[in-house]
Amino acid sequence: MSGLYELLPKIQERPGMYIGSANLDALYFFMVGYEFARNELSVELKDKEIEFYREFQPWLQKRFQVETVNSWAKIIRFYSHDEKEAFNLFFKLLSEFLARDNIDEQPEQISVA
Repeated sequence: MSGLYELLPKIQERPGMYIGSANLDALYFFMVGYEFARNELSVELKDKEIEFYREFQPWLQKRFQVETVNSWAKIIRFYSHDEKEAFNLFFKLLSEFLARDNIDEQPEQISVA
């Protein structure tokens, strides 16, 4: 089973193949489903995946200086003009999130579109 960080560059490159279009909500629900499926199959998340699911939301809220119960996808969409921009902004923010501690395993293909 591919890990989240192996799938995200593929989704970024060809969103239509994986989630239908460059749509942040579709990506969000894909990622929620990914986490759910691994749990249902008793396949543990990798450490970096656990870090994303636990720390990305608080990091993003701090980054935008907001306190909310809304998902990270809704926060990103609020700061975007349309779905495509929100989709691209997610990958930019993900790169920032991964670089915050100089993570050596940062996916090379994730870039600002």
